[in-house]
Amino acid sequence: MKVLILISGGDTGGAKTHLFALLDKLKNKIPVRLVCFMEGEFLSGVKAMGVDARILEQKSRFDMSILDDLADMIKNEGFNIVHSHGARANFVAAALKKKVDVPLITTIHSDYLRDFDGIYRKVIYTGLNMLALMKMDYYIAVSGSFKRMLVDRGFNPNDIFTVYNGMDYDKPFVCRSREEFFKRCGIVPRDGEVFVGIIGRHDNVKGHDIFMRGCCLVAKKYNNVRFLVAGNRYGEEPLRRIAEEEGLADRFVFCGFISDIYSFVNVCDINTITSRSESFPYVMLEGARLKKPLVSSDVGGISDLVVDMETGLLFENENYREFAEKISYLLDNPDERNRMGEALYERATKIFSSENLAN
Repeated sequence: MKVLILISGGDTGGAKTHLFALLDKLKNKIPVRLVCFMEGEFLSGVKAMGVDARILEQKSRFDMSILDDLADMIKNEGFNIVHSHGARANFVAAALKKKVDVPLITTIHSDYLRDFDGIYRKVIYTGLNMLALMKMDYYIAVSGSFKRMLVDRGFNPNDIFTVYNGMDYDKPFVCRSREEFFKRCGIVPRDGEVFVGIIGRHDNVKGHDIFMRGCCLVAKKYNNVRFLVAGNRYGEEPLRRIAEEEGLADRFVFCGFISDIYSFVNVCDINTITSRSESFPYVMLEGARLKKPLVSSDVGGISDLVVDMETGLLFENENYREFAEKISYLLDNPDERNRMGEALYERATKIFSSENLAN
């Protein structure tokens, strides 16, 4: 079996981490090739892993001049499956359907109705992705909840397979010291200070406003806590205003875009996810690898890893007051932070490995 994987090549979030974890193991099991539609760190990173990776560059998202080259590649080199990741790749794969007679598979990394912010992007890109998804033969959902979501939206349950994200917990990773990271972000830690952090793009779906409002409640109760926010600068200003309106701007540190995620997670005593919608986010596994306790909204497949009060703490979606209560519990019970961090690590390494993902 030969698999051709398609992805835009501009991905920086969970889809990128997923592909890196998958390809690292899959390359040793079956012939696989990755095709990107733009140059960048994604393509060079995959090549550095020893994976057969190539570029068919698009001038724009709507440039379909690459279709004949892709079709020739599939026919002439005997690829048996086309596997796409993300809206752009789905659109290309769907357009290939008239040119090749091989199964088209896509991995559903997120709720595709929430992927794009802004009226134009939401209407055009989401609409095109929905049309593309209808032409796929099979679907891989990265959590049980995402399979249920697809079934509820009319997709055939017999065409959907649940394959959880995973990672190689023994593979080396970049993690700067706490002192180095603090210096980078201009942070001077105080004795006994606890850091609560969140990392992710500043889109509405990620719920950073929920994090801000909950942490403001915590900040009014505890003087020894500071809050770290990492992500793209776009969308940061409304978050800053929340803290300023509460007179708590000095309690929040906006770290900007962080490429070495482990360095950020390492300085956080409590890791958080406040998303309105999620699949099975890699930041859970990255935090688990460092044995960091997690407080998360109970959305998507998160509860498959985070068992409330056992391997972490869950709160009702968008309920920032409950989020604040969960953070307060961990601040009052430092031994519980250690216990839950250890329990999260044990469950993650046992079930959610990159080897299981590739198999």
